[in-house]
Amino acid sequence: MKNYTITVNGNVYDVTVEEGASSGAAAPAAAPKAAPKAAPAAPKKASGGAGAIKVTAGAAGKVVKLDTKPGDAVKAGDAVVTIESMKMEIPVAAPQDGTVASIDCAVGDPCEAGQLLATLN
Repeated sequence: MKNYTITVNGNVYDVTVEEGASSGAAAPAAAPKAAPKAAPAAPKKASGGAGAIKVTAGAAGKVVKLDTKPGDAVKAGDAVVTIESMKMEIPVAAPQDGTVASIDCAVGDPCEAGQLLATLN
């Protein structure tokens, strides 16, 4: 008997496979059981507290670059974070002039449209 963990379309399954007799007939497959999902990680925040101006993702994707760090001054339209969505890199721009108060994501983090990625003061 062998145990395997298989991921299909983001769903994790624990599967047990039994070795059958060598009669050539296939053994019936066991129904996969869904593995318990891990709790989502808490957002990462930089020291100094969150600012009043929110910088949010415009599309679902994955964070590929942090273009700024807390304390950096930015102008409206400057890239704060870069995400990858549908094999394109998309800069997430500052909505107005300010100073980066917090970066609420890390490189490699998945993000959803509208998710908070950073804050400005």
